[in-house]
Amino acid sequence: MHGMRRQHDAAVKARVALEAIKGEKTIAQIAGEYGINPNQIRLWRDRALAALPAVFSKGVAKGEKDQAELEEELFRQIGRLKVENDWLEKKISAALLGTRRILIEAEDEISVARQ
Repeated sequence: MHGMRRQHDAAVKARVALEAIKGEKTIAQIAGEYGINPNQIRLWRDRALAALPAVFSKGVAKGEKDQAELEEELFRQIGRLKVENDWLEKKISAALLGTRRILIEAEDEISVARQ
């Protein structure tokens, strides 16, 4: 089993990174406890610390708000375009039907059904 990489879920990574950040145990102690390479623990710790400021950033909430507003606007536009498209389809159908009626001649050599 040597050389095989184990997959750890996000909860384990977070718990290990948090322990490393606390500093109550050494990286070597945490590595022994969880059976995880010390370099991996350092990477998770550094990644968690780098991501931490974003948790408190107003930009994250603003980005989510902007996304919601954009989606709302796009749905409004889609609704308007659907109404316009349905209207155009009705008008085109009516126009084509009217054009066909004009072209039909009752007294023609070709039957009305064929025309």
